[in-house]
Amino acid sequence: MKFIQTRGNDKIHPDEVEFSEAILSPIASFGGLYVPKELPNLSEEFFKKHLNSSYKELASDFLDIFDIDIEKEAIQKALSLYDNFDDSSNPVPVVKIEDDLFISELYHGPTRAFKDMALQPFGSILSYLAQKRNENYLILAATSGDTGPAALETFKNKPNIKVACMYPGSGTSDVQRLQMVTEDGKNLKIIGIDGNFDDAQKALKSLLASDNFKAKLKEKNISLSAANSVNFGRIIFQVIYHIHSYLELVRKNEIDMGEKVYLNVPSGNFGNILGGYYAMKMGLAVEKLVVSSNENDVLTRLINSGEYDIRNSKLIPTTSPAMDILISSNVERVIFDICGAKRTKELMSALEKERYYKLNAQELKTLQDIFIAGSCSGEEGQEYIKSSFEKGYLLDPHTATCFKTYESCKGSGIKTIAYSTAEWTKFSPTIANALTGEKGTGDIEALKAIASKADIEIPPMINELFTKEIKHPDVIDKEQIESEILKFL
Repeated sequence: MKFIQTRGNDKIHPDEVEFSEAILSPIASFGGLYVPKELPNLSEEFFKKHLNSSYKELASDFLDIFDIDIEKEAIQKALSLYDNFDDSSNPVPVVKIEDDLFISELYHGPTRAFKDMALQPFGSILSYLAQKRNENYLILAATSGDTGPAALETFKNKPNIKVACMYPGSGTSDVQRLQMVTEDGKNLKIIGIDGNFDDAQKALKSLLASDNFKAKLKEKNISLSAANSVNFGRIIFQVIYHIHSYLELVRKNEIDMGEKVYLNVPSGNFGNILGGYYAMKMGLAVEKLVVSSNENDVLTRLINSGEYDIRNSKLIPTTSPAMDILISSNVERVIFDICGAKRTKELMSALEKERYYKLNAQELKTLQDIFIAGSCSGEEGQEYIKSSFEKGYLLDPHTATCFKTYESCKGSGIKTIAYSTAEWTKFSPTIANALTGEKGTGDIEALKAIASKADIEIPPMINELFTKEIKHPDVIDKEQIESEILKFL
């Protein structure tokens, strides 16, 4: 499998690279991203073969078809990390909510969020490549709350790897922050910044593209990579659970093989739904991909109007903070598929310089043939959390945004798979407020209140956070990020 570049070639980068090169150096020419040159087709035989296989067997066969240049032994070791999830035989349970609505629970890994599904195996493979090449790598991560804990967990104390993780100092839940700042791995640096996720992601992309920063790292014999979903090593593992979720509905006799479904994803940086997009292109029976937004609804506006317009937009802090993003990196990969490299470079340049671009009529039609989108306010999300709990299912505020878009698709006769991206423990004050009406409750009090009301236990990996020593207390100005990382190294 060869990878090409979304913005064309600058004559410095190779025209095509292998998977290993694309994940070790994820930023391509002109600040673009790597995408597969061609996607393999998943045959009817592939889907039938995996009706009775395990998640790991599905993943292994999928990666074989993708023909990545990673040794089988390293892939199997990476996939074995799914054995550490709540149920090793089924790391992604799919739960029926309504006759036509099913929730794919992606949060049963060590940090209780969907990022574990990709970062656990991805981290293992990247570490393997670093050791195999006898090279040292600095892995950058920018997080709105979930990528950070998952990246730190997977790379902790790995040889040949150091990690610098940037997070918005006041833009995560207490649990998300504690998962990061209490990490004690000697190879980890956690950096709180005065700013939001877009600031953190902009800093990450700037450092990845900075020849000066890379030269300073080279002096220390260190190469540079990233754990964000700009890295296709994340995306490839995110395709798999969409296929698994579909097969689960077939196994449960809820749909027939080949029957189309909606895939409904709470969307921030667009990596999760991009996995569904690639699964659809590879042959998964999908009617539409449903983009669910919160008040930061740039994706909804793009899909409904063709305009990516953040000229007068200011990031709104919401009750679903992992989706508080204005510049969604992975949209670029879809734009490339629709428009080609030259047009993608033009549009991305306009977004960077003018904070605006507009698709033409044909480009918008192609986008709308694939995607539909809607947004959900925090107040509406609270109502969905409350009503869902009364019916026996506990939602987090990100998953709740899917319920509004689900209602707009209801009655079509097509069933919906919605994706739950985080366990209730990650955003307990919001959920406790929805269930009890109490406001201003701290995380530990909210966790206890929900556990009592729902008659469930707080998972030990969450409970112990509140007594762990804080190892990374500092929150710095975003202009200090580079010097802080170099000091750490």
